[in-house]
Amino acid sequence: QVQLVESGGGLVQAGGSLRLSCAASITIFSISNMGWYRQAPGKQRELVATFARGGSTNYVDSVKGRFTISRDNAKNTVYLQMNSLKPEDTAVYYCNADLSGGLGLRAYVYWGQGTQVTVSS
Repeated sequence: QVQLVESGGGLVQAGGSLRLSCAASITIFSISNMGWYRQAPGKQRELVATFARGGSTNYVDSVKGRFTISRDNAKNTVYLQMNSLKPEDTAVYYCNADLSGGLGLRAYVYWGQGTQVTVSS
């Protein structure tokens, strides 16, 4: 069983920064597809930033230039640096790991419990 534990969420004013961490219970060196999703109240969960096969990164348009995803394989941790935060970034942020190589096979996709990010105006 893979466990993903997020941390780093909190309350911040607009324009501020937060760094989210996702610690995995397994070695992530060989896991190409890991990333962050978020879900705001009344909205569907959406991709925020992910690593994909080959080490490429994907970002939702609304966070490009403000958020940066990174990983430390030695610490089995993925990070999300969030700068210039906006009230519309308020959501629960979830860490995701897809051990099926990006195929999204349910039995091989794992989620963390989520961490709340609240941005006040």
